[in-house]
Amino acid sequence: MSKTTPVGSSTASAPAPKSASRRQLPEWLKFSQWSLRSKMVMATLALLTAICFIVGLVCFASMSVVLNGRLKETLLNTSRQVTTYVASGNTNPATYPGVGYGTLIAQVKGGVLLTQPTLVSNVVGSKNVEASDISTIASVEPTDGQVDKHLSFGDYRFIAVPLSDGTTVITGIPTDDVNDPLATLISTIILVSASGLLAMGLVGTVIIRRAMAPLNQLSAVATRVSQLPLNEGEVTLAERVPSSAANHNTEVGAVGLALNRMLDNVAQALQARQRSETKVRQFVADASHELRTPLTAIRGYTEMLRMTEDLSPSGEKSLSRVESQSKRMGAMVEDLLTLARLDEGKPLELADTEMTQLVLETVNDMKVAIGDHRWQLDLPSDPFIIKADAGAIRQVLLNLLSNAAKHTDAGTVVVTSLRNVENNMLRLSVRDSGPGIAPEFQADIFDRFSRADVARSGHDGTTGLGLSIVHAIVQAHGGKITLKSEPGHTEFMVDLPRGIAPTPQG
Repeated sequence: MSKTTPVGSSTASAPAPKSASRRQLPEWLKFSQWSLRSKMVMATLALLTAICFIVGLVCFASMSVVLNGRLKETLLNTSRQVTTYVASGNTNPATYPGVGYGTLIAQVKGGVLLTQPTLVSNVVGSKNVEASDISTIASVEPTDGQVDKHLSFGDYRFIAVPLSDGTTVITGIPTDDVNDPLATLISTIILVSASGLLAMGLVGTVIIRRAMAPLNQLSAVATRVSQLPLNEGEVTLAERVPSSAANHNTEVGAVGLALNRMLDNVAQALQARQRSETKVRQFVADASHELRTPLTAIRGYTEMLRMTEDLSPSGEKSLSRVESQSKRMGAMVEDLLTLARLDEGKPLELADTEMTQLVLETVNDMKVAIGDHRWQLDLPSDPFIIKADAGAIRQVLLNLLSNAAKHTDAGTVVVTSLRNVENNMLRLSVRDSGPGIAPEFQADIFDRFSRADVARSGHDGTTGLGLSIVHAIVQAHGGKITLKSEPGHTEFMVDLPRGIAPTPQG
């Protein structure tokens, strides 16, 4: 029984998409990927090539018309003389006056050669033509007019003239007077054009490179400015386009002048921002110092009230609330003072710090303070000693561990590890198995007062200063901190120099 194949169920493989079958051009062949200098040189060479081609074509056509006209007149005159002498009964071509060297003469009647075609020579008069060319010569008809034929010894132009007795006189002259000058002209045009294009390419490249030099200077200045850390701290924007590339005389110079004006404006804006930030930071530092004493007094009086007064449950609750909020405010003040000291660039108390012991002690303290998390260590057996401020590094680790505890649920695993990394750096990392940090928050996580939670009350509320303090301390040690976070894995990695005293940063 035959099987019917449903329509559209053909087993033939579908043709590959056109885009898949096309071969991608290399980058260097894509005109859009070329530099402006290369485009200008190639455009100039292309224009010059077109001009050379057109000029050469016009010269060749003009020369061809002149030479072919001259050859036509020569053939007509020669044919007229040969026909006259043949009609008078003279059969010796060598005796024909005015017949030039290389002239071919033949007589045909009724399709039959009456005489052997002869080639007039300037040496011995005339000589016979080879048999292989006879049929080609005999094929010339009076109706053909002037016709070119290729013979074994060269190219010829023929004309056939009928006589009154039925005889046809065939006369041919070589086309060397046309072909040789045209070949020489073509060779000359190609040689001169190629030399001109080569010279133009070299000279044009040099000229365009010099003309584009100011653009390179503009690009270099813009690149250096783009690499400056303009987002924070005191910035000195001294980069400017040289005066040779910044003037009103040229288009590129006008761009350079505009770039310098823009940089002046940006520098002024950065200076204004720095002055404003300095005032704000000074105010925060002064306010923090002023708040320290009253906050200490509030905590002292709350403790005194608790010890000396018999409070009702409601009063006890209110007093506890005052005490907890004063402690929270005090912690914020201490954080602000720490940042103020770092901003002032005060030198760190650098000393040989044994990191393994420091990490072990700090994590053990966290186990006691926050027991509902699973605190784990991944430490090497050998001690890691670096030049650092032990108190500041301890605060870095405490802030990272506290951050992990505040933003993860009870039972979350928090692992602290130490290991060597490249460039003689030591990596201190804190990772947890919590829900992770939102991607949109990760870019700003080290900014001051940056908070993922919007609430500012409750025991999990944060000031938004902990990670900014970590960032500032790490930078002051000449290190860096990076974050890698996804659901189920969040890791803060602190890289610190090993064995090299860092330069404090303001």
